[in-house]
Amino acid sequence: MNWKDIRNQKWYPYTVAICSGVILYMCLNNLSFFLGIFSFISKYFGTVILAFAIAYMINPLAKLIQKVLFHSEGQNSWGASSLIAMILVLLLFVLLGVSVVPQLVASIRTFVDNIDTYVATAEKMISDLGLSQTEFMQNLIESSNHLIDTLGDLISKNLSDILAASANVGKSVANFAIAMVLSLYVLAEKSSLKIGIRRFLRAVLSANMYRALGNFYQKCDDILVRYISCSLLESVIIGCSNALFMTIFHMEFTGLISVIVAVTNLIPNFGPIIGGVIAAFILVLVDPAHALMFIIFTIVLQAIDGYVIKPKLFGNSLGVSGLMILIAVIVFGKLFGMLGILFAIPAAAIIEFTYNQLLLPYLENRKKNREASSPAQ
Repeated sequence: MNWKDIRNQKWYPYTVAICSGVILYMCLNNLSFFLGIFSFISKYFGTVILAFAIAYMINPLAKLIQKVLFHSEGQNSWGASSLIAMILVLLLFVLLGVSVVPQLVASIRTFVDNIDTYVATAEKMISDLGLSQTEFMQNLIESSNHLIDTLGDLISKNLSDILAASANVGKSVANFAIAMVLSLYVLAEKSSLKIGIRRFLRAVLSANMYRALGNFYQKCDDILVRYISCSLLESVIIGCSNALFMTIFHMEFTGLISVIVAVTNLIPNFGPIIGGVIAAFILVLVDPAHALMFIIFTIVLQAIDGYVIKPKLFGNSLGVSGLMILIAVIVFGKLFGMLGILFAIPAAAIIEFTYNQLLLPYLENRKKNREASSPAQ
């Protein structure tokens, strides 16, 4: 009896279903074990994985530079294109640091220096509203001197933890720098890596499976590249629009709030709400009228983003249901933290594509074949 005869047996689908259920149960029951494996891989291979991820994100820019500047697809032009793309990305980081960081520092310093004024404003707002200041509110709006003393005590008591966190930050920066350098080598060796992977897959897979896997990878690649590039462009548009609005109306903390809004806009669904609440809380302590204007502008901007900017950028390539996005945000957020939340939408798009375009057609064709062969048995 060959493999095709086994697959046509009546007991085969039930056996596969039972085995799949057992495997799924074992995986869920030992989820901590698999997460431990993931943590182990991240610990020892995290820098290499990060380098491949950076190379993957820079690759579209390098391809665009090669097409525009060199008009060729040779290896020499690819190396130069990769180097130019890496330099442009580094220059973008430097430009953001030079232009944004001083504004952030100045905004935070102004906020701390004027905290007594903000406390007085909050107290006046509470009294104007006729609300009684509970013990919680009194503790919440305490003076800046007491706040600084509290922070000093926290720092002195948790100095070892702060030093460890600082060391981890320094280690992360060093790993990121190493990953950036390594990603340049990955880009330069892209052709040879692709040839090696293709040769290996051809050796272990059938021709049909190889073509199906290639089509699946191409679709996933299109989804990820489009999502990453469009999400970054959308955040830049939202951040710049917010900065322009705040500059026109001479609002405080323009740099700080614009960065918060742009970064939180990357988070699916809940990001704009989180950024708007944080920004409104900062502004209401300075000028309640500015806070109200900002909230109205944010609502209008998000409406324009949802109905104009997003459809123009993403089109229908990421057509995922809202329920699927919410489920993906919750599940991937629990599993992979903030990184999982950021990539919840493309992950949901890939899962939905896999289910609708691959799994369902396969099951339907298998059922048709089984029904067509059953009368002959």
